[in-house]
Amino acid sequence: MQATNILILLLSLGAVAFYLGRSRSLAIAAPLGGIRKLHSLPSYYGMHTALWCGLPSLVLLGLWLMFDQPVINSVVISSLAADITPIDTASYNLLLNKIDNLAQGILPRKGQSDSLIAAADHMVSLKQISRWSLTALSLALSTTGLFWAWRKIGSEFRARPAVEKVIQNLLLACACLAIFTTLGIVLSVLFESIQFFRSVPIYDFVFGLDWSPQTAIREDQVGSSGSFGAVPLFVGTLLVSAVAMFIAVPIGLMSAIYLAEYASKNVRSVAKPALEVLAGIPTVVYGFFAALTVAPFLRDLGASVGLSISSESALAAGGVMGIMIIPFISSLADDVITAVPQSMRDGSLAMGATRSETVRRVVIPAALPGIVGGIMLAVSRAIGETMIVVMAAGMAAKLTANPLESVTTVTVQIVTLLTGDQEFDSPKTLAAFALGLMLFIVTLLLNIFALHIVKKYREQYE
Repeated sequence: MQATNILILLLSLGAVAFYLGRSRSLAIAAPLGGIRKLHSLPSYYGMHTALWCGLPSLVLLGLWLMFDQPVINSVVISSLAADITPIDTASYNLLLNKIDNLAQGILPRKGQSDSLIAAADHMVSLKQISRWSLTALSLALSTTGLFWAWRKIGSEFRARPAVEKVIQNLLLACACLAIFTTLGIVLSVLFESIQFFRSVPIYDFVFGLDWSPQTAIREDQVGSSGSFGAVPLFVGTLLVSAVAMFIAVPIGLMSAIYLAEYASKNVRSVAKPALEVLAGIPTVVYGFFAALTVAPFLRDLGASVGLSISSESALAAGGVMGIMIIPFISSLADDVITAVPQSMRDGSLAMGATRSETVRRVVIPAALPGIVGGIMLAVSRAIGETMIVVMAAGMAAKLTANPLESVTTVTVQIVTLLTGDQEFDSPKTLAAFALGLMLFIVTLLLNIFALHIVKKYREQYE
């Protein structure tokens, strides 16, 4: 039985267990005078039974799926003859992939050696044994847990504390999973970056002015020694992000002020969802719009006034990126502005201030920390954007502050370096992890700064 079918079966058994546990608690409570004689509500008894029925089996299912394929691969490889046993990691992965393709029928068996065909048959049989063993163990564990929890139900059994303790531990496990996932991402990027900095000095990477990550394949090859100065990438990223924020911040902030302070309820109910539709458009669509509409328009407009604007420019990419970020800033600013107490507006108007003066001198200063925090988060969003820059800004690493020229960003180069079949022991590929580490550090610092601003200057209103 496939893992998906086992999961559906376990969930169905959990639903049955809930019904049985709840029914047993009601049956126990009936001769005692009703559910008031029970320690917990009947739903807690049903939930307790369902948890013991499904949770251990789900844990077994997760662990089994985690270690199932590696164990099968190890057994299959160990059963091969000594003359075809792989001696290094690359040949091991290649041979294992070939056996797996034979087992799945992707590769034809005609022309393959008898050893490989036997290994493929062995893998198929092991997978079948694994699936049926998992099915039997899951059902046995599930039914055992159901029977044990069902027998434990009684009028004095404290079902609610037991269920709440399990739910609390599950929430804690989810929180720890998120933390460990973040830690794993950081460590994986950090370890590969350390390997890169063993080949390229960190000073040359951070302060170098030439980015040409092509490395020589042969010793006598000229012009491909590789230059890993990331300053052009940093400058390009900041340039595109600056153009985006120059467009997004005023429009987003003014939209939020209008929607929060001046728009009627009917206008707000239509304008706010329409504005937030921009946030749901895929970035590749924005990229097409930038490459096919905005960039040619800017190029023709520049030519009409005597300016030379590249067909792929930071202005086109940053402008479209700014349009994409508008709903992000507008939504955050609108939430912060509407959170300012109405009593502050009423007090300002009572003192003789006009509506615009109240907005400028009372509402905006009170909401400014939250607005600044939202803008900083939007900057992080702009720095991490990739698709629009790939399609509209180009891939040339130029050290320039002119938004009319083509530039590239850190995220674009990460995609470029990791595209296709790469060897993860060359500085060219490892440079992507170093760029990722720098991008992670910058966005982390921006987020910390934004949270610090919001926390330090946030007003507490009654």
